[in-house]
Amino acid sequence: MVRVEFLGPIQRETMELNITNLNELATILKDDKEMQEWLENSAVAVNDTLVNNRNFTLVSGDKVSLLPPVCGG
Repeated sequence: MVRVEFLGPIQRETMELNITNLNELATILKDDKEMQEWLENSAVAVNDTLVNNRNFTLVSGDKVSLLPPVCGG
């Protein structure tokens, strides 16, 4: 199982999914209208390392974090 966390203002509970790459996660989340904008604008980290490739291979025990853009000062 892969743990998927939604950080910051994304109001969604953590999910546990049987997925093998980030494309599968995007497919699951794209049907949720609220998540569509977050998917386009958020960075993604796997085990606390930023990744850009949706084909990134996931294994059981991995943690995926969706990191929305934030303002700071």
